[in-house]
Amino acid sequence: MQFSDFSLDKRLLDSLKHMGITTPTEIQEQALPIALAGKDLMASSKTGSGKTLAFLLPAMQRIISTRALSKKDPRVLILLPTRELAQQVYGQLRLLVANTQYKAMSVLGGENFNDQAKGLAREPHFIVATPGRIADHLQQRHLFLNGLELLILDEADRMLDLGFAPQLKAINDAADHKRRQTLMFSATLDHQSINDIATTLLNNPSHVAIGASYAEHKDIEQKMLFADHLDHKQALLSHLLKQPENKQTIVFTATRADTERLASLLAEQGFSTSALSGELKQSARNQIMDQFSRGQQQILVTTDVASRGLDLINVSLVVNFDMPKFAEEYVHRIGRTGRAGAKGVAVSLVGPKDWQSFLQVQSFLRKNFEFSAIDGLPAKFSGLTKQASTKAVNAKPKAKSATAAKAKQKPKAAPKRDKRFITGVDVGDAPMRRKAKPLPIIEQDNKDSED
Repeated sequence: MQFSDFSLDKRLLDSLKHMGITTPTEIQEQALPIALAGKDLMASSKTGSGKTLAFLLPAMQRIISTRALSKKDPRVLILLPTRELAQQVYGQLRLLVANTQYKAMSVLGGENFNDQAKGLAREPHFIVATPGRIADHLQQRHLFLNGLELLILDEADRMLDLGFAPQLKAINDAADHKRRQTLMFSATLDHQSINDIATTLLNNPSHVAIGASYAEHKDIEQKMLFADHLDHKQALLSHLLKQPENKQTIVFTATRADTERLASLLAEQGFSTSALSGELKQSARNQIMDQFSRGQQQILVTTDVASRGLDLINVSLVVNFDMPKFAEEYVHRIGRTGRAGAKGVAVSLVGPKDWQSFLQVQSFLRKNFEFSAIDGLPAKFSGLTKQASTKAVNAKPKAKSATAAKAKQKPKAAPKRDKRFITGVDVGDAPMRRKAKPLPIIEQDNKDSED
């Protein structure tokens, strides 16, 4: 099957040809007919499957081939959980709108609020955004969604994990009309939270699931190494990074503080390294990702902020320095390598504190991993028994004697009276009609956040 079989506009076919894309992927083959027919869709597929084009192409085709419901309101709104994902989707969208008269803009948290308000006043046709910032602009009435034709949610499960459910509902309320189409993409369709939000946002959707989330990725070789402690992990990491076949490497850690500490340690060892975490300002994050994507840095040490969606074809090695808290995140982490037909290696360092997370990953993937070893760096740790794991989880502190407890007991302070006066405000409700004069733009604190 070719893209020409979907009756896409010639300008879209020319753009795909210019991008070097000729044959649709499996998710594109199944999602495109449903989306192009104007139906609501719930879809899931593994990372690197090409789902971005599975929603961008129908969006472009709809805008090109149909009349707008409103001359002022945006026609397509694409929501993503993080700024990095949004920037990548926005980059692909710009390639598609390059030879058309249609305008696109990104509206992301951490960027100048007033500049965004001015951009929205120019009436873009496409908006790529994070949910929190769009909800803020709706509240300030910098945009209206009465005429929105297509609402797209990418990585919907991650948006719910980050607590964006209230913002998504507010956005839905602002664009709640029968002629709106909604496309939802998620890593899984099995979670109750996904089904709950889908009931609110979608109307009788079709379902597409390409490959189970636990399916084996043929282009990624997965290895597990036992590690005794922090110093042992660092020695194993240094050995892995010194292998001559490595191109670029992403190292995942558990906390933001670990990214800085580990990046500094690797830099001292002579590796070209940068650290990325959610607490950095957006401009700094953009610069780090741009340098890494251009090959100016050999190693990127990061938290899960970079575990999804980033298409970095030169990454040949992914190292889980700390195992992820959620098993699904393991799949997204290792999916940063082995992209576009290239081969990749994913190595996980499993210590005593990682053991429960490792068991969850193994259960989720329905796979029994065998552990490897590196000559000269053997590990004494070889896993915990089920009894030891249960004992560690269920351990209770020793009970204190009644006398000691009574002696240390402090009198309870009288509860303070809450003198706050809270006014409930509906967020994101679109008014029946626009005011003749818009409200003045209010200066916002431009602090870095994921919304």
